Amino acid sequence: MSTGKSDVQAIDQMAASFRSLKAEIGKVIVGQEKVVEMVIISLFSNGHSLLVGVPGLAKTLLVSTIADVLDLEFKRIQFTPDLMPSDITGSEILGENRTFKFNKGPLFSNIVLADEINRTPPKTQAALLEAMQERSVTVSGVRHDLAKPFFVLATQNPIEQEGTYPLPEAQLDRFMFNIPLDYPSYQEEIDVVKGTTGNAKVSLKNVLTSEQILEFQSLVRKIPIADNVLEYAVNLTTKTRPNTERATTEVNKYISWGAGPRASQYLVLGAKCHAAIRGKYSPDIEDVQAIAKYVLRHRIVRNYKAEAEGITEENIIEGLL
Repeated sequence: MSTGKSDVQAIDQMAASFRSLKAEIGKVIVGQEKVVEMVIISLFSNGHSLLVGVPGLAKTLLVSTIADVLDLEFKRIQFTPDLMPSDITGSEILGENRTFKFNKGPLFSNIVLADEINRTPPKTQAALLEAMQERSVTVSGVRHDLAKPFFVLATQNPIEQEGTYPLPEAQLDRFMFNIPLDYPSYQEEIDVVKGTTGNAKVSLKNVLTSEQILEFQSLVRKIPIADNVLEYAVNLTTKTRPNTERATTEVNKYISWGAGPRASQYLVLGAKCHAAIRGKYSPDIEDVQAIAKYVLRHRIVRNYKAEAEGITEENIIEGLL
């Protein structure tokens, strides 16, 4: 499969749109360039992302800013222990003419921020699972399709475990990327404080419409990939599975459960998009390596030996790369 002339022009347009997006988001969000890039890649790849960081790192502001510059509808759901599935999917209510009608919940939006997703019980987490995977919700046996594009950005606070419900592996696997947010640098924090403690107001312009995003999502899948790059991505995933023929000594020693086939799919899609936003017409191995940590981090489970020796998921992935 080769890239046609129209696809080449579309990839050039996608790269230009990405640069405009980053510049516009940069008016509000200081630093966090890699985070912004990964969120956009997951959106263009029709995936979802999990943002992991301590409070106060502008996770909510980042998501709402991206929604503003993309001209998409944005809803924020604050997950709490008493949140019920119907609170996010919607429910049937009795109308004026004594017939039931469906009252849509906050999931019916283009971008949904699932804030502190690990604070709600598994029953409500599972309701989000169907929406993420099927792009629809089922209420009283009736299926309701969600808006397109549909993109879930969930946040987690890694330092608080009291009163939380850790996401099960099946739900974690639905997220294309696990994106860690770190503290800003000294200079970045100075810029943040300067910009947020005065009267200055920033006006953002819309860069992309929902129709253009859907076109980019379709384009990413059409981008050709060389067999050796695809095989590298699949090989990387299979290496994470302990006690298999491709597993490394380190994996056998420190991993109790490896990544599934969805990781290979996301490595390929992510690499295609990573290449496209840089104006490349086909991904290479470096594109797979650039996104590997974000795809694999939440899909491998360390054993007690790794935890005892302080071996992190990043250490293991770096060893594989």
